[in-house]
Amino acid sequence: MQREELADLNAFLTVAEERSFTRAAAKLGTSQSTLSHTIRRLETRVGVRLLTRTTRSVAPTEAGERLLTTLKPALDSIGAQLASLSELREKPAGIIRITTAQHAATSILWPALEKLLPDYPDIHVELCIDSALTDIVTERFDAGVRLGEALAKDMIATRIGPDLRMAVVGSPTYFETRPIPRTPQDLGEHRCINLRLQSSGTLYPWELEKDGRELRVRVEGQLAFNNTSMIVQAAAAGFGLGFVMEDEVTEHLADGRLVRVLEDWCPSFPGYHLYYPSRRQPSAAFAVLVEALRYRA
Repeated sequence: MQREELADLNAFLTVAEERSFTRAAAKLGTSQSTLSHTIRRLETRVGVRLLTRTTRSVAPTEAGERLLTTLKPALDSIGAQLASLSELREKPAGIIRITTAQHAATSILWPALEKLLPDYPDIHVELCIDSALTDIVTERFDAGVRLGEALAKDMIATRIGPDLRMAVVGSPTYFETRPIPRTPQDLGEHRCINLRLQSSGTLYPWELEKDGRELRVRVEGQLAFNNTSMIVQAAAAGFGLGFVMEDEVTEHLADGRLVRVLEDWCPSFPGYHLYYPSRRQPSAAFAVLVEALRYRA
């Protein structure tokens, strides 16, 4: 393969992923006319049309889709091998992109990065805060962070945090006029603050367990958020019961702003893991980050 052919294939991949000649040209640092000429040259060489163009969009043809299935993994592998050459440098370098939920970013990732990055100025980290289960291969992330019970298939997983627990909490003022719930069934008599899941758009059912008995309780109340910090704030203000990570309310419980209930229905569960594709060759920078995050009990 000639060097020019490899550049043409990379141009095609960029246009197909961006679905736009304008965005692809900006990403490649070239002009739209030059990029259009490059794609026409590639299509002439292979003898089939690879992209369908309209005034508003660009999409791969059937032939283009077939080429993408082999081209993208091949170019990703080349990129990974080039990144691994950073091992020959005095210090690891490169950009690491991670998708993670807010709680993991705050409680696990940032404390580790705060210690690590001053010693490795050539390592750049981008955190994408998103509670949805992102396809890290398709979205071109280096890794994702999720709970141990929600890991993607065909991935290497490294534990980066301890077991976690949920907590049902309410303010002292809330309980002045309402009884303490003793069982999950009692939640039907209470105002509860719901969590709207970004991944599915549905309300999260409270997952409770005791002595091997698992319950998924649908709760009701005036408020729903897609952010747990707002649930904590609303619960502390007396608007109802919240169901959040235990460590998110440690200070609130210690100073009396919140009261915990149904603790015996909230067992621990597997904590956060860093996961990444098993077929990728990790760079030296990524290996340094994994070691910094690795959980040691």
